[in-house]
Amino acid sequence: MNKIPMTLRGAKKLREELKYLKSTRRPKIISDISNAREHGDLKENAEYLAAREQQGFCEGRIQKIEDQLSNANIIDITKIPYTGRVIFGCTVSVKNFDTLDKQTYSIVGDDEANCKENRISIHSPIARGLIDKERGDIVTIQTPGGKVAFEILKVEYI
Repeated sequence: MNKIPMTLRGAKKLREELKYLKSTRRPKIISDISNAREHGDLKENAEYLAAREQQGFCEGRIQKIEDQLSNANIIDITKIPYTGRVIFGCTVSVKNFDTLDKQTYSIVGDDEANCKENRISIHSPIARGLIDKERGDIVTIQTPGGKVAFEILKVEYI
């Protein structure tokens, strides 16, 4: 199976979630199931059924995180020599030529992407258009809203 790129920050966040699920959430659900069993008939016991459903979600999430981490190619951008080019894991500041808005994006793996936090997937149109460019370059990117021209203002490996 191909390794999936992931930032060091993304891997750390997944490890923290995995630790929480295994050490806190899973024991709580097991306790809830045990307590619900004491209430009698399991077929009509809503607490038991809800706890079992939560157990299924929790175990599914644990398995997904373990799979993601085992298939991750974790990239520490701070250990890569700075070339000034836009690469996976970097933070890039751009200016939209149409609106003159300035925006800063971090280019991350698919599972780490979060538009509200300006973390965009390496596979997004904007990231693909910016990859391998450098400060001062002007790129035109086909986005879902049409073509947009950006000037790269700054590239950081942080």
